[in-house]
Parts: sequence; C-alpha cells; structure tokens
Amino acid sequence: MAVDTDHFHVLAVDDSIIDRKLIEMLLKTSSYQVTTVDSVFKALEFLGLQYNEGRDRYQDMEVNLIITDYCMPGMTGYDLLRKIKESENLKDIPVVIMSSENIPSRINRCLEEGAEEFFLKPVQASDVDKLKIHLVKTKSKDQQSSEANDKMTTTKEND
Repeated sequence: MAVDTDHFHVLAVDDSIIDRKLIEMLLKTSSYQVTTVDSVFKALEFLGLQYNEGRDRYQDMEVNLIITDYCMPGMTGYDLLRKIKESENLKDIPVVIMSSENIPSRINRCLEEGAEEFFLKPVQASDVDKLKIHLVKTKSKDQQSSEANDKMTTTKEND
C-alpha cells in the first residue's frame, strides 16, 4: 500500500544540531513536512502546551508525529512524552524517542509510558520507514473520528 507522506507533519526535538539536521534530512527525503526545535520547552510551546499554567491550547499546524531525543538539558524526551500523553488534545499523537545510549530500563520505561518506538542513534533511513505505520494509524483514527462527527451532525440535522 502506497502512503502519501506529503501531508504528514513531524515535530523533531533534539538539542544537537547535527542530530537535528540528520533527522530533518531523513524525514524530508521521505517527503515528510518537518519542524525542528532544540528543546522540550520549545516543543511544548510549538504544540501550544502552556507548561507553567497546566493547560493546553492546540496550535494551528497539525502535528502527526513527534520524534524526540531522550537526553536534553532542562527536560528530557521522557518528560515531553509524559506531557503529551497527559494532554487531552495531544495524547493521540505518536511519540518516538531516540537516544545514543542503549539502556534497556530507559527503553522499557518510555515504551510503557506510551512511546511508539525507541530508536538508537544515529537514526537511519530504515528507522524512518518504521514511522509510516504509526502515521497511517493516526490518520485512520482521525478519519474515523471525522466520519463519526459527520454522521452525528447529519443525524442531528435530520431530527
């Protein structure tokens, strides 16, 4: 099944400019729209999560997937994962964690908390190929939700 990746927007979060550029290049080569930020704080800001106020405001540009480094100053990728999964508006966005450290307990904790994948750096094209299944699942959920809303609207109009 061919997947049209042009309509998928990925938010990439990494404090290393080299890793950020690599993931951006790999994603753009696979025709994804990419936004990169260098910290969890900037990712939360981009997503409209008002970290200090504890409320969220979803941004205009839809994000279909978040890929984040684990180790970053201030807040970790794990912290970002938890904030995403706690948000009513963002919890369905797939999150992928990347790390140069192969620590099984860290990997398991991230997967148990809701990460879709855990990639070891450097990220490769074969890793990016694994993202498609998560994006397709998200799109189908969105379409099903949209169709359900359309049916409810149609039913109410017919009443």
